[in-house]
Parts: sequence; structure tokens; C-alpha cells
Amino acid sequence: MSEQKVIAVCGKGGVGKTAFTAMLTKVLMEKAPGKLLVVDADPALGLNYAIGRESETTIGSIREMVLQKAEKSTKNELTELADSVEYLTAQALDEKDNFSFLAMGRMNTIGCFCSINDLLKNAIENIMHSFEIVLIDGEAGLEQINRQVIEKIDTLILITDTSFRGLQTVRHIKKMVDEGLVPACKNLGVVFNRAQSDVSALKEFAEKEHIHVIGSVPYDKQVEQFDLEGRSLLELPENNPALKAVAKCIETAESTGK
Repeated sequence: MSEQKVIAVCGKGGVGKTAFTAMLTKVLMEKAPGKLLVVDADPALGLNYAIGRESETTIGSIREMVLQKAEKSTKNELTELADSVEYLTAQALDEKDNFSFLAMGRMNTIGCFCSINDLLKNAIENIMHSFEIVLIDGEAGLEQINRQVIEKIDTLILITDTSFRGLQTVRHIKKMVDEGLVPACKNLGVVFNRAQSDVSALKEFAEKEHIHVIGSVPYDKQVEQFDLEGRSLLELPENNPALKAVAKCIETAESTGK
């Protein structure tokens, strides 16, 4: 297997991050059919609908089940439970011909439970090793990716709308990366999403902040209509302008990271 690539997409709510990730899934399916793992690490769990998956089992639900069993288990039963975590985690993997999907879900139980968290993280890492490309849909702060999914990212794509307030959020995330507060990444850049006008002023601002601009994706009525109808964005036609722009964005990001 060739060297694995880990791509993460993040941004504040309402900027179209999940739609972008869904379209990027379609683009990457063409590059690595059957060797792509898509991870929904945003507790909001919107990506499964955007890509037409209905995964009921999440890592969060497995964690809850393991914790409940652990509270009533003997020492020997705890050992058996620890041995079963990897098997249980594998049950959350939704495998199809073109790509596999893993939903993290919410971690509702209060408390640390470090040993169980470590077991789950190790199990997730073991799953990831069998894929050439791992695409992660993360929340704005990236904390859940760092704590529960993976510690290193090859390409981090920051999604924002065309507002300066959105770009300030991007600047904040970049600062967190620079300070080592979230996963280390080799390559970081911003994408202006749902653009309806010229983004030159935003590009200038980003460059002054030393934020690489990967590209922009136009506002698209067809994408909006698919979303309203609950249709998978994987069904978008190849000539869809937004989809073509997403493909160009990942090409730019990958060429910059070389």
C-alpha cells in the first residue's frame, strides 16, 4: 500500500463544511476506490445524511456500552471486555465498495475513563491503517480529532464563508495549530465556500495572516436543492460547478503539500 494520506476538514457551523466534505468524498472515491475511509468526527453527525449513509452504531455508543459493562464486571470480565473493544469498534465501520464510513458520535458520559478512551483510540488507529486515504469531517476546534481520532494530519482544510468573521475563526484555528494545541499538520489552507462574489479582498487578508488560500467554491443551487431534499451529494453530476471547484481545491492542496 502507498503512503497513507490523512485529510481533515473543519470550520465553524453554517459555512457548508459538511457539504464540502461530502463533495470531497465523491472526488476522492475516484482516486482510491475501496481504499478511502471517511470519518465523521463532528458530534452533530450531519455527514452521514450528506453521503447517504445511515450508520446507527457510533464510537460514542460503543464507549457508552463498554462503560456500562465495566461498572458491573469482575477483574476477569474486564480483561475480556478490553479484548473485545477492537472487535466492537470494527462493528461501527460501515463498509461499501467505494469507501468506508466511521461515525464518532457524542461522548455523553462525564469523566475521563482514560483506559477505555485509549483502547478505543488504538482500535480506531488499527482500522485506519488499512486505508490509503482517511478523510475526517471535524468540528471547528479540532479537539475531538486530536483526543479521539488521530494526532497527525497531512492536509488540514479550513472552510469559511465569505465573511470576515468567518475568516477570523480560520485565523484562530491556525493559531491553535501553530501553538500545538491540536493535531500536527504538514499542510494547512483555507477554502472560501458558497462564494457569490469576488473573494480578492478575503484572499489578501488571508495572505497577510500567512494563511494559504487553497481556493473557493461557488454557491450552487443544485447543492442547496439536494440538501433540502435530503439527497446524497454523492449523486451530484460530474459537471456540477461546486463539485468541480472542490476537485480543484484538493488538487491545489496536494500540490502545495509536496
